[in-house]
Amino acid sequence: MRKRILIVEDNSSNLRLFELLLRAEYTVDTATCAEEALAAVSRCKPDLVLTDVQLPGIDGLTLTRRLRADGANGSLRIVALTAYAMVEERNRALAAGCDGFISKPIDTRTFLATIEEHLEQAS
Repeated sequence: MRKRILIVEDNSSNLRLFELLLRAEYTVDTATCAEEALAAVSRCKPDLVLTDVQLPGIDGLTLTRRLRADGANGSLRIVALTAYAMVEERNRALAAGCDGFISKPIDTRTFLATIEEHLEQAS
């Protein structure tokens, strides 16, 4: 069975790129804000959530905290996506409950391998 990934990204260009890279290997769902993401997690039960940190309204770290607070999401892997590659941002993401961190712009040559590593850690 194909793994399911939810991409939460408000930048349409980034969203299209991530979706293009992932769709050949995974079932992909998308959301452009945290509210859509919360509904999508309940509906589609993804194996992995890739969330932009800087989302309109509820940010990606608050989204992560909300997902972690729901006991039904215990095994859900969450990876933060951000243009801020500083150590402090990575630490904030991990403290919020993210399992990992990917800096944007992504390296398209290593992106799929990084995603696979996160999915393997969930198994």
